[in-house]
Amino acid sequence: MSDTDAPPRPPEAAPGPDGLPFLGSFLESSRDFFAFRDRVAAEYGGVARYEILGQDVFLLTDPDAIRRVLVTENEQYVKGELFQQQLRPVLGNGLLNSEGDFWRRQRHLIQPAFTPDRIAGYADMMVEATERTSARWGDGEVRDVHRDMMGLTLDIVARALMGVDIRDRTPAIGGALDTVMEQSAGGSLLDLLPPAVPTPGREKLREAVAALDRIVDELVDEKRRALREGEVDPDADVVSALLTAEDDDGERMAAEQVRDEVKTLLLAGHETTALSLTFTLHLLARHPEIEQRLLDELETELGDDPPGFDTVRDLEYLDDVVTESMRLLPPVHGILREPTEDVVLGGYRVPEGTPLAISQWVVHRDPAHYDDPHAFRPERWTDEMEAELHPLAYFPFSSGPRRCVGDRFALLEAKLILATLPPRFSFEVVDPVDLEENLEASITTRPTQPVRMRLHER
Repeated sequence: MSDTDAPPRPPEAAPGPDGLPFLGSFLESSRDFFAFRDRVAAEYGGVARYEILGQDVFLLTDPDAIRRVLVTENEQYVKGELFQQQLRPVLGNGLLNSEGDFWRRQRHLIQPAFTPDRIAGYADMMVEATERTSARWGDGEVRDVHRDMMGLTLDIVARALMGVDIRDRTPAIGGALDTVMEQSAGGSLLDLLPPAVPTPGREKLREAVAALDRIVDELVDEKRRALREGEVDPDADVVSALLTAEDDDGERMAAEQVRDEVKTLLLAGHETTALSLTFTLHLLARHPEIEQRLLDELETELGDDPPGFDTVRDLEYLDDVVTESMRLLPPVHGILREPTEDVVLGGYRVPEGTPLAISQWVVHRDPAHYDDPHAFRPERWTDEMEAELHPLAYFPFSSGPRRCVGDRFALLEAKLILATLPPRFSFEVVDPVDLEENLEASITTRPTQPVRMRLHER
């Protein structure tokens, strides 16, 4: 019987852990966020309810329910208050936060930066940036690969989408963004204090956002001057387009809004790709047979030539490696939504404004969809397997109208970098700890410590 056929049961009847008085499941979720969600889904099903600090939360891991929220009935849902609490202090009303007609207008302005022709034009620059980064590495050197990938992808997104070289500003921007992501993880009892209370974490976040605002304002001012003096074309990059775009009344975007969009591009445009690259390089190092099969494909298809936009599309095993890495270790572990009216999911009434936690982490590892789900097996991605897979059993870039605007850009970038680095260096895991057991749930899925690897020049 479907949700619409059966009378809905009350929200408090939805299955889930009891938790503690008022705290609910706050402490358990804070201790091990991923294990908590795995347990709730395994024990209580695809639509489950738990409580965090007096607030009901519905955990959605049923692909049919997820498809309704993200795709078929998406207009009934917004990102909601919990999401805004995390990102609005940092990104203001940028593309990730905005809703309704304003979001559609901003998406329309930014979309041209990600057309197939534009993306193809970024390919050579992506490879050049990767080669420049690896040229600084030495044989036998131990490096924090996560930090290296963060710097590389930040350089690429700034050059591609802002038309500027920010290598001299990368440490400052990267440091501010790192602080933003670290403080967004939450989980401290100090986070229970009212927002106006200046805890050490909140002060650190405020300082990081102020530093990021100053740098972005400088970059935007430089671009505005270049446009005024005719040094760049208004269509040269997305920031130029934002600065010159006019609404129906001939009004241009406010300076604060331009800043919000640029910060959004910098954060979203490099963080998730850097994580995907870090996880993939680590997985390849732990699975030498998979690494060798990838190297064989690169040698056969590319030889001594660098990868390019056309050639990387023919690398089928590389595509499987990237897909499997984002399944097993999704850079974005979850999505938050809230219904704008009472809805019924899984047979339970979900009141307006109730947070819905949609978990890629859980769904991507569900044995109902994947054989041996905790194993890194790129070869699982056959045409037959994909034809049988539920469309919402794999959604690393979300789905529906709010699917990531830069998904094709990110995939091309990841594949070009992975087609460039492994033939030059092998990566050896230095620390014996399991990366999977040292992840935290910030806005993204982040390592809790440096990902140290020793480089061996081939």
